[in-house]
Amino acid sequence: MKRAPAFCGVILAAGESSRMGRPKALLPWGRGTFLSGAIHVLNNLTDLVIVVAGTIASELRPIADANAGYLVRNPHPERGQFSSLQIGVQEVLNRGRDAAIITLVDRPPAKPETVSHLQQRFLTLVEQDIWAVVPEFEAAHGHPIIVGREMIGSFLAAPPASNARDVIHANQSHVAYVPVTDPFVTINIDTPQDYERLITSSEIPASR
Repeated sequence: MKRAPAFCGVILAAGESSRMGRPKALLPWGRGTFLSGAIHVLNNLTDLVIVVAGTIASELRPIADANAGYLVRNPHPERGQFSSLQIGVQEVLNRGRDAAIITLVDRPPAKPETVSHLQQRFLTLVEQDIWAVVPEFEAAHGHPIIVGREMIGSFLAAPPASNARDVIHANQSHVAYVPVTDPFVTINIDTPQDYERLITSSEIPASR
């Protein structure tokens, strides 16, 4: 019997942004921020968007609330990004969903058509025992990734010191890499210089 996964969006936003000097989630993007832009994209493709925040949860909550996101707090963000991932995907299951579109807040949101394409590829491949779809731009892998219940279970079963890449590689035969033309899936914004280069490019949206 074919499955029809119910999707949650998961945005990992608990990092310290130490090299940036200010929270990446709050960096201006279009008429909003990286965070509001990511929520906006995922809201159109999922039942619910979960934002996993850390020490600045109180600053991110108004943005999550205003954009129909649901904020949860990682009480130990110092344990690293994988701890936030585990909290996020556990919340997906707690909310009665069995698939997730997972992205990071430290980069511009992927284009809506890119995320929609990845989701559709996941839906066509899920019956072929594919547990995850990962975007690939110019031979580099990025985000968002689309995962089903099996990969969620693998994330939750992994030791806390793991990382998502290792878990995905351990289940390589169940992963599909999907070429896309969207550079945002692999862009990393770590420093003010990275952000300056981004906003002076022609890719920035006019609004969100």
